[in-house]
Amino acid sequence: MGIINTIGSKIKGAVFALTGKGETVSLNDERFWRVFGNARNGKLSEITYFTCLKTLSEAVAKLPLKMYRETSAGIQRARDKPLYNALKIRPNRNMTATTFWATVVMIMYHYGNCFVYPIFKRNAAPELFILDSRYMTIYDDNAKILSKDGGVWYIYSEPKSGKQYKFSSDEILHFKTYMTFDGITGLAVKDILELTIDGALDSQRFIQSLYKNGLTGRIAVEYTQDLNSTLVKQAINTFEAAVDAGKSMNFIPVPNGMKLNPLNLKLTDAQFLEMKKYTALQIAGAFGIKPNQINDYEKSSYANSEAQQQAFLTDTLLVVLKGLEEELTSKLLTDAEVNDGYFFKFNVDVILRASFTQRMAGYAQARQNGWLSANDIREKEDMPYIPAEDGGDAILVNGNMRPIKEIMNGGESIDNNTT
Repeated sequence: MGIINTIGSKIKGAVFALTGKGETVSLNDERFWRVFGNARNGKLSEITYFTCLKTLSEAVAKLPLKMYRETSAGIQRARDKPLYNALKIRPNRNMTATTFWATVVMIMYHYGNCFVYPIFKRNAAPELFILDSRYMTIYDDNAKILSKDGGVWYIYSEPKSGKQYKFSSDEILHFKTYMTFDGITGLAVKDILELTIDGALDSQRFIQSLYKNGLTGRIAVEYTQDLNSTLVKQAINTFEAAVDAGKSMNFIPVPNGMKLNPLNLKLTDAQFLEMKKYTALQIAGAFGIKPNQINDYEKSSYANSEAQQQAFLTDTLLVVLKGLEEELTSKLLTDAEVNDGYFFKFNVDVILRASFTQRMAGYAQARQNGWLSANDIREKEDMPYIPAEDGGDAILVNGNMRPIKEIMNGGESIDNNTT
């Protein structure tokens, strides 16, 4: 319970760590942002990097996660299990399912690893609490120091009290990126692309500085007389004030005997926009994000946008979803439940959902060929069932289609031939 209370009052604990007391800290205070990853001045402030994180986290968060059971009669939803509604609606008291999965994926890609601690309750679904990845250490106990059985252990240093908690691999849900050299610890994209992202940040700072200076670059001042240090400082202050975008001066006062020579660097000569666009595509490519998802529509059209969405699911999202599903199934379900066919699965139809006309055409083909009933179709469209006695579960087939063996037997029914 100590861990739960700490996570529930995370901001309060951060303030205490900053100040040593319960004083109020403004969101404009740089100390606050340093504790929470320095989002304003760190990697998250790079727009392409942030857009990629946002795209991935929201793509997973929008997918419903459901619990199923594989039986001899087919795959059925396990609505009778407490975990079904817990993971679908609210994994813990503080987060809805959408918020929870968006947070998990955001942390997983920003830090490389996301750790979730499940609190199991008697006859109830466990609550899943996200731990701060910055205070977690993964220890591969090959020397069997922590346990005689060895294995992977997780050491969590609670930031407020400094206490350490030890968890076995069975007690922690460990979601990681699939860029890893040891199969245990995931690598963060920001660490792999550090130079690329830093370069993109530098370009943003350059543009910001250029705007601040009224889109004016450096200037050289020519003067024919000697100036002492005081006059030099006065001249510099005058010129800086004149070109400051925040000031309203429309002219630059130049003292007698001085001449201003602008040393402007044209962005087109430096191919600034081309380099910035190339860097953005590199960052997006590392995440598996398609160009149209970072608002680059140069080579996109309405026709291939759907194909890019399919490629995004196949090339990028499937491995993420498969890893999340496997970790949940192996850590939250008992061996007996796994043997009974229970498992978790994200519904990707949300991403691939076609237009109304396309869906109706597909349903008609499935209905006429006998592999979807009316109720199967109505369930996909969130419509109420037709009672079974009215034919809601009936499977229809085309009467004009006959088995090839029946034709080979002269058109007689196979059943009649065998009776």
